[in-house]
Amino acid sequence: MVGGFAFAESQFNRATQAMRQPGSSFKPFVYAAALDNGYSPASVIMDAPIEIESGGELWQPQNYAGGFSGPQTLRTGIEKSKNLMTVRLANDLGMDVVADYAERFGIYDQMSPVLAMSLGSGETTVMRMVSAYAVIANGGKQVNPTLIDRIQDRYGETIFKHEDRICENCDAAEWNGQAEPILIDTREQVLDPMTAYQITSMMEGVVQRGTAASAVNLDRPVAGKTGTTNDEKDAWFVGFTPNLVAGLYIGFDQPQTLGRHGTGGGLAAPIFNTFMTNALKQLPKENFIEPEGMTNVLVNRSTGMRAGGSGPGVILESFKPGTGPAQALDIIDMSGYVPPAQILRDSESGQQGDLDRFQRPLLSRGPMGEAGFTSAPRALIHRLKHIFQRSRKNHARGNRRYCRRNQAGYNPAEEASLTGIRQSNGWTG
Repeated sequence: MVGGFAFAESQFNRATQAMRQPGSSFKPFVYAAALDNGYSPASVIMDAPIEIESGGELWQPQNYAGGFSGPQTLRTGIEKSKNLMTVRLANDLGMDVVADYAERFGIYDQMSPVLAMSLGSGETTVMRMVSAYAVIANGGKQVNPTLIDRIQDRYGETIFKHEDRICENCDAAEWNGQAEPILIDTREQVLDPMTAYQITSMMEGVVQRGTAASAVNLDRPVAGKTGTTNDEKDAWFVGFTPNLVAGLYIGFDQPQTLGRHGTGGGLAAPIFNTFMTNALKQLPKENFIEPEGMTNVLVNRSTGMRAGGSGPGVILESFKPGTGPAQALDIIDMSGYVPPAQILRDSESGQQGDLDRFQRPLLSRGPMGEAGFTSAPRALIHRLKHIFQRSRKNHARGNRRYCRRNQAGYNPAEEASLTGIRQSNGWTG
């Protein structure tokens, strides 16, 4: 643990005491909550502009790099750290559910269930974030961090032991053909083991293809997530291999910008990579273990539907029993912003032929024929992205449409009062 430059200069431990916004490093817990409640890594959600009206004001979150990509899978949302997709997913899932999971993971004692929190706007510590990631790395089992493993008195008797798992017959004097001792794990199961594997696989993609692809390069499987807060005031990276979890943030004690491009991927991830390279030298290389019963299916990265063959647009995705890729292009929260038909009518580039194609495979969400299955999804996605980009002109002219939350117990004034919620364009990653 490193809590500062020198204890003689400052006794303030930034690893356990500094309350900082985790930014996008919080997103895996939003996605884990979704995966635990019926979604899959191949579920498709809209990456498009969204406006939230609360307390008489308007919140317009944006992706870090600006722009948007239309319909994309949850995996892409994590790998590319898409703010707009995360807000939509949290809204569709329900912030009460997200808050419950964040508290179960120990990130917050009591999390305010407002949408901005899904982008990591609440303050927590590095210790809590690393402990929460350790739960995922341990197959969903609760992990309580400690600096003391065991205490013995002067007679060699153990008077304190952090390990609370029970191992009967582990202290046998010799082996006389008895069965192998069984370690009884009494730790709380915070997350379904299959969900833990799915979100781990998605975070492996962050390192392989996403926001940390150019910064983390270990000689073994590694998963993790970058995080960057408003105005680049904090840069985070938290990640893990099968046998070690580590995390850090970079920021001033009195928050101020780290400078242009002071991101988690650009600043924090390389430090993580250096530390892990040295820390893992003496440890064996291991793979993340897939729980029994899961099914692996090739899917299209953009549509989330079953794919044939191979290529950069195809990935092997893991599904829980009884689930699998969608048979039709089913987009979560498609109507949460603007109906596709309305976008086409309003867009300068919209054509009647496009409207007809949208109504068949998208609005009806019915089975698609072979021709549509093989050729329509990619064309539709490119068309959606183009039309959304063109329709932004209508927004600039004041043609605004609001995506209002309709959850029970939602308090607009509470969200409006969240510190810093409207000081910029949203929490980034």
